[in-house]
Amino acid sequence: QVHLAESGGGSVQAGGSLRLSCVGSGYGYSSACMGWFRQAPGKERESVATIYTTGAETKYAESVKGRFTISQDNAKSTVYLQMNSLKPEDTGMYYCAAEGFCEVAAGVGYWGQGIQVTVSS
Repeated sequence: QVHLAESGGGSVQAGGSLRLSCVGSGYGYSSACMGWFRQAPGKERESVATIYTTGAETKYAESVKGRFTISQDNAKSTVYLQMNSLKPEDTGMYYCAAEGFCEVAAGVGYWGQGIQVTVSS
């Protein structure tokens, strides 16, 4: 059973920063990709950032490019999402994702439980 545990969410004013962490664990856990998705109330879950663990290739949603950075520590099976210059529209539940196709919600193999990020204006 693979388990993904997120941490680091919370509330911040617009322009502030937060760093999310996700630790993967479980029998034989390893994943070719990990990613972060977010879901605002009434909206679909959308990809925010993806990292491919072998070559460290990264991909970002247009709305977060230049503000968010995804990184990894393979030795710790951990992926991070550094979020700077946060905007109210970044508010939502953020989910860690692993395995499968990490850029599309329907393709993800495993999900974390989600963590709330709230950005006030």
